[in-house]
Amino acid sequence: MKRSSAPRHLGLLLSAAVLASPLAWADYPEKPITLIVPWAAGGGTDATARIIASSLEQQLGQTINVQNRTGGSGVVGHTAIANAKPDGYTLGLATVEVAMMHWQGLTDFTYQDFTPIAQVNFDSASLSIADDSPFENLEDFVTKVKDDPQGTYTASGTGLGGIWHVALNGFLMDQGIAAGKITWIPSQGSAPAMTELASDSIDLVASSLPEARSMIDAGELQSLGVMTPERLEGFPDVPTFKEQIGSDFTLGAWRGIVGPKGMSEDIVATLEEALKKAYDSDAYQNFMAKQGYGVVWRDADGFAQLMAEDDQKFGKIMGEMGLTH
Repeated sequence: MKRSSAPRHLGLLLSAAVLASPLAWADYPEKPITLIVPWAAGGGTDATARIIASSLEQQLGQTINVQNRTGGSGVVGHTAIANAKPDGYTLGLATVEVAMMHWQGLTDFTYQDFTPIAQVNFDSASLSIADDSPFENLEDFVTKVKDDPQGTYTASGTGLGGIWHVALNGFLMDQGIAAGKITWIPSQGSAPAMTELASDSIDLVASSLPEARSMIDAGELQSLGVMTPERLEGFPDVPTFKEQIGSDFTLGAWRGIVGPKGMSEDIVATLEEALKKAYDSDAYQNFMAKQGYGVVWRDADGFAQLMAEDDQKFGKIMGEMGLTH
């Protein structure tokens, strides 16, 4: 009796179909991943990128090459991320400037040109003063700025239109004070601004608390408070704005892993799961705690919502500051 060849033919067809399927070649990731950092080596964003990359390597079983792409106040690196092939092999550690740069006319891209994967960090804004400051506390600060003429006080902490400049003016607006009431002195960052504050050259510095920590610990400066709903674990002695004056205004700098627009949902899900494990690892949590950096987790959907909300928030504040184009 002659055997039917149908099963053999069916097997060949199934084998061909499996070989033709992209999933048959290898599970993602099958080669090293590049993680673009839009800021210089040695800074907080670079340090955060390298520790999360190290932890993520262990989860994915692939090398992650951190690549610093600096220039244009973050424009160059973020543009490189947005323009990359959306295959999951070029990612980036995006920063809050994504919600700011296009409002200033520095670039055409917005948060919608990225695929959010997960937020891994958030540092709330704080205000620091010198020991001989004219401000006794946050309530006194608000009262004096309201009552005294425009330009009476000066502040610094970053460049014009930078995150801490916007945070200060957003808080002033929240208190019914016009944006720009305090004269902003541009600086190359919080470190030189702190030096100016300690020498009484300016009245106030807006920055994250980790950036102010060393000078606060040394007794050279003191903090008026932090723009967050609850006290930060790493700074239990620093009161929040809410507990002092009832202000619900919050704003700060975030960092998160993104890819270019159009990434596969399966790849995003794989990365999101691996990133959560990397985020929860002792290596990441201990490093961030030692540095004083805030750890906040948002998954892809939550991160997307944050990016959209901040885009609108920053647009409104920067418009009042006269910084939009």
